[in-house]
Amino acid sequence: MSESFDLIIRGGMVATTSGIAPTDVGVRGGRIARVGALGGAKAANVFEARGLHVLPGVMDTQVHFREPGNTHKEDLESGSRAAVLGGVTSVFEMPNTNPPTTTRAAIEDKLARAKGRMHCDYAFYVGASPENVSELATLERLPGTAGVKAFLGSSTGILLLDQEKDVLAALKSGRRRMAVHSEDEARLRERKPLAQRGHVETHPVWRDVGTATISTERVIRLARQAKRKLHVLHVTTAEELPLLEAARDIVTCEVTPQHLTLTAPECYERLGTYAQMNPPIRDARHRDALWKAVRDGLFDLVGSDHAPHTREEKDRTYPDTPSGMPGVQTLVTVLLNHVHAGRLTLERFVEMTSSSAARIFNIAGKGKIAEGYDADFTIVDLKACRKIENKWIASRCGWTPFDGMQTTGWPLATIIHGAIVMRDGALISAGRGEPMRFNAE
Repeated sequence: MSESFDLIIRGGMVATTSGIAPTDVGVRGGRIARVGALGGAKAANVFEARGLHVLPGVMDTQVHFREPGNTHKEDLESGSRAAVLGGVTSVFEMPNTNPPTTTRAAIEDKLARAKGRMHCDYAFYVGASPENVSELATLERLPGTAGVKAFLGSSTGILLLDQEKDVLAALKSGRRRMAVHSEDEARLRERKPLAQRGHVETHPVWRDVGTATISTERVIRLARQAKRKLHVLHVTTAEELPLLEAARDIVTCEVTPQHLTLTAPECYERLGTYAQMNPPIRDARHRDALWKAVRDGLFDLVGSDHAPHTREEKDRTYPDTPSGMPGVQTLVTVLLNHVHAGRLTLERFVEMTSSSAARIFNIAGKGKIAEGYDADFTIVDLKACRKIENKWIASRCGWTPFDGMQTTGWPLATIIHGAIVMRDGALISAGRGEPMRFNAE
């Protein structure tokens, strides 16, 4: 008697734990039930994937969906719509909302808002503040919580943990890996006059290399003192890389597609304040160093740091302009374009967008195409060549810094828990996202 499945993905090049090879995948009850030839099997639904690559569901572990408080520029529905249209199956959402996500009530509020509205799976970071450091060990264990995020330098929102005693207290409160935005607040305040009015190209002069390295060196030292694992977000400088390499026993790190793709001064000349983000886009010397770190295996993850703002906000005069740009919808195609150009292998893409996230954050049931795992897949056409356009962007802000960029390699389908959520650029199964699960540490 032949096996029966809810879904069979047939004939694709499948990225399994043993390599990328042509095979079939059978799904039952939202989980992967079989990987292998399923020629005689029956299924309620068959996805013909010949000529396509079937990858483990892409996870974007740094997005800002702005709800509650700033839903004029994004919310959980629109942000997750952008995610699945771009091939992303799961996200970690950041705590610098209004009010900030610093309490049990705030986490529970976000989970309630997400239920039935978010199209991808999700987990929410709790933000560290001087007021809640003693509660972080409890808060990081709440269902649907990704862990603790600390802003060591001021960025968007009011969250800030810049005093060494508070940073150390936060690191000592809890066991899960703590994520940090690493810029030194004292140096930011000291150098603020260097941000010349009307000259966004001075953004990386204000938030300079020293702002990043001083902070990263300090937080690594404090993490060692607290015996706490650390995750450094959106690394931007060549000078930080030796610090991170020397701390591989306790530190993981992330790079963004923006910092691998854009460079100063060209991005500021072309995009103006639409290229403004924290930490800044820097010159080609830093981009080249980041790529070397990708090739050397230093970077664990790519995160989009999706941080949308409206055109009205971005069109103000620098430095009265907010930092951040959308990125969750373009993450997959921009990175696949780097695969096409030979800067990134497809195996490394899978590692940096899926399997490493599952390993680093102890995510249950995700990160692999293997029996028993969640049936989350990002199905891509590595040969598809299209232009990224603002009109494609589902984020409420309605723009992307990559508008007009021709990319080779596009997501054709997003499958979550065995349900085809996106196919050929259209959302076809809405509101199916669920809270992500984590293994005990």
